[in-house]
Amino acid sequence: MTRLDSKPQVALLHFAGPPGVGGVEAVIGHHALGLTARGYSVRVVAGSGARFADRVEVAIHPTFSSTHPEVLAVKAELDAGLVSARFAALRHEIAQHLRAALAGCAVCIAHNVASLHKNLALTAALHDITQAQAIPLIHWAHDLAWTNPQYLPELHAGYPWDLLRTPWEKSRYVTISASRQSDMATLYGLPLDGIQVIPGGVDPVRFLRLTPTVARLATDLRLVDADALLLYPTRLTRRKNVELALDILAAVRTQTARDVRLLVTGPPGPHNPANAAYLDALFARRSHLGLETSAHFLFRAGEDPTTPLLLGDDDVSSLYHLADALLFTSAQEGFGIPMLEAGLAGLPIFCSDLPPLREIAGEHAHYFDPALEPPDAIAQRVWALLHASPTFALRGRVRQRYRWDTIIEHDLIPLVEGDV
Repeated sequence: MTRLDSKPQVALLHFAGPPGVGGVEAVIGHHALGLTARGYSVRVVAGSGARFADRVEVAIHPTFSSTHPEVLAVKAELDAGLVSARFAALRHEIAQHLRAALAGCAVCIAHNVASLHKNLALTAALHDITQAQAIPLIHWAHDLAWTNPQYLPELHAGYPWDLLRTPWEKSRYVTISASRQSDMATLYGLPLDGIQVIPGGVDPVRFLRLTPTVARLATDLRLVDADALLLYPTRLTRRKNVELALDILAAVRTQTARDVRLLVTGPPGPHNPANAAYLDALFARRSHLGLETSAHFLFRAGEDPTTPLLLGDDDVSSLYHLADALLFTSAQEGFGIPMLEAGLAGLPIFCSDLPPLREIAGEHAHYFDPALEPPDAIAQRVWALLHASPTFALRGRVRQRYRWDTIIEHDLIPLVEGDV
């Protein structure tokens, strides 16, 4: 995306920046990449780190860190309760470098700088700059020195330690959880609604190590937005009884009003000319049931719509890790490889009650009679069992609330734009 000049330039400040190892550094990296992908100009300002993305500026000065020799020497004095000329000189030096690093930025998001005592000269310099109205500040607290018993022996009444427990004017406050929000409200004497909660997140594509093909499918089809993903890894032949899977999907969606999806992996079987007619019948049934955007025949989801998408073993493995359950509606089987794969992937299995499948899974699958049990009844059992699963519930919660793209769109951008 091309940057729009009307969008503010954002500074992300911390003692250390990406690609350093640490939770805050990881958050900063995701924020920087997410904002630049949406057209913002971002500058990471830190005491250590390096360039980690082409579109993200990096301004490094060692005195911003928590491990610079002079910073450590001053901290040793401060821990003993001494505010010396050495502290004043370091604060002055840091302020000069910090003003230069923040030049041109419309807003500064300071992570932990105003809540931890790792470099109080930096904290004091940032306070001087922001209170002089040089740049608006968003104070983002991951940790609080004054509420941590481990740190209390190193903290003292008065300046500069009180900067870590006194609200700053011209600042907005953010923290990472409701628990931390409560701690901050008590510490700073602020109302809860004066402190925004923006959690950390996860990138499902990266965390699940999805293949490039499945990552593209997840993006193009918005799979991670779904409330549930049912996987049917199969070629499209009549004995696979895919029409029953469509009927079950339609019933689940009607019964729950939830965005449940079905992923069918394979193309029509190559050995029976009648499979073309079966495919036409499946598409007609999908249309009749109103499932065009929820029953995904992945062989039709290639980048070139005229070329069937053939998924490799790694792609199918990725789909197992992305999905919530295996739905296996086959009318005939001699064995059942998907049962083994679902077992390894830890997926709950909903399958036809066929002797080979029961031989594999025993009591560890949920069975139905594909010939006698109506789709509505099967759908009720599928959803009841999923809904009762804490694992399924948490997977859905993470997908809906804790994805980086969701957090950046719904929380971070309004914050940067001043809409909250």
